[in-house]
Amino acid sequence: MIHGPSLGIGAAVASIVLVVAFLGFDNFSNQKELVIEPTPTVQHAGPAKITPSTFVDNGSPVLGNPNAPITLVEFGDYQCHFCNVFFHDTEDDILKNYVETGKVKMIFKDYNIIGPDSVSASHGSHCAKDQGMFWEYHDILYSNWTGENNGWASTENLEKFAQEIGLDMETWTECMSNGVHSQTILASNEDARSLELTGTPAFFVIGPDGGTTKLFGAQPYQTFENVFESELKK
Repeated sequence: MIHGPSLGIGAAVASIVLVVAFLGFDNFSNQKELVIEPTPTVQHAGPAKITPSTFVDNGSPVLGNPNAPITLVEFGDYQCHFCNVFFHDTEDDILKNYVETGKVKMIFKDYNIIGPDSVSASHGSHCAKDQGMFWEYHDILYSNWTGENNGWASTENLEKFAQEIGLDMETWTECMSNGVHSQTILASNEDARSLELTGTPAFFVIGPDGGTTKLFGAQPYQTFENVFESELKK
């Protein structure tokens, strides 16, 4: 089951870490860890005051065919254990069978609830986006995941990852230092709260008719496949 912060606590933590992301993290070594575990449930998103932009704005570039009939939106935290589980156990099959075949396109959105390094990692990916390499940076982050709030996403390591994928380091470092994408990350976190998310990962499958299905947790591939196939039949 998913256990972790209430929506209010998650919102407060996200707001705090966004403010301190570029002020140094040494003072946060004793910050309480927020443990996120998956909830194996599927439920339909409610109508509320949500608009289509809530799902797709303030996120990554589209991965896949922009005209794919189905959109898969992931709200994730780069330090989240079960986001990493999804990346390693499920995402490759979705890419192979649905994204690469033009049936599904993917968007990743930030929901920073673990700690300050989560925000820095998000900034790193958006600064890589400026050079057309968002997804490469996204992948190298999860490929180097070792835990929550243990330093693997430190400033030094984020720079190393940027070098490894061949980014222009002067441009990337300037982007990071200036916090160029702070407002985008803040807005993505606000989108997550508008959708009443209390943990990560959380997914929204938007079908050809605009209908939306919400999936919580690191669901197995079969769960995504069932939803995709159902939507493709509409």
